[in-house]
Amino acid sequence: SGYAVVALVARRAPHARRAARTLSPPPLARGATQLDTLPDTDLLLITTPDDQIAGVAARLARVFAARDANRVSPLPRRPARVVLHASGALVSDALAPLAAHAFSLGSLHPLVSISDPRSGASNLRGAFYCLEGEARARAAANKIVRALGGRSFSIDARRKPLYHAAAVMSAGHLVALFSLATEMLVRCGLSARQASRVLLPLAASTLENLSRGAQPASALTGPFARADVATLRRHRSALPREFDTGETLPVYVALGRHALRLARARGGRGDAASRAALAEIEALLKDPR
Repeated sequence: SGYAVVALVARRAPHARRAARTLSPPPLARGATQLDTLPDTDLLLITTPDDQIAGVAARLARVFAARDANRVSPLPRRPARVVLHASGALVSDALAPLAAHAFSLGSLHPLVSISDPRSGASNLRGAFYCLEGEARARAAANKIVRALGGRSFSIDARRKPLYHAAAVMSAGHLVALFSLATEMLVRCGLSARQASRVLLPLAASTLENLSRGAQPASALTGPFARADVATLRRHRSALPREFDTGETLPVYVALGRHALRLARARGGRGDAASRAALAEIEALLKDPR
């Protein structure tokens, strides 16, 4: 996308070299113990797990401090450099040690699911990105987003943990929920592959309904949307009897309570019978028996 990657660091040097070979031309590849050999750069991206970001920033700051101490002549004046981390839950102050070395601090979080390096790289194009940090860092991050054909937004930095929890709910938890549903179908006699194949189009159609711009309440389907008390009673009976994992029924009930809120927001027929059915569903979700 027009950026020259001059160096790539992984925890172990062989991993860095393997990753570097996917780029053309391949950048300098280094392990985490070789930070002192990195070239100077105007842009650093720290994409480690969240609990490693502050430590990496501190180690890099020590490298820059040692370089400054060993210089015979001072560096010429230069615009502030930029360092960005890719955490959705942490704010840019996790990079604080680098502020003393002419780095502007920021974060660039891609709101996209990445489980494989190659397909993940493709998914970065056109994605949404949450930006946060100092003005110069945000401007540099936004330039990256534009180069990737993406769209950016910002939130109150104090709300980043809540923002990231929302992202996990719509991605990682969605995968966990799908896995639970496939296990339920396996109990019904399907193979794991069959269960996944028949449920994926259903999940895709739900996402398609949401992608049309409809509010979640309008996209709600199934027995909660229909206020189908009899069907929900059968679900409540079958789950502990036929699929007693200890976690499935609480998950079903917790999500059911929110689905009930959506059903009420949706309005439905709005007549006395419909309201009574929704009240009966609410009682059903409260009663663990």
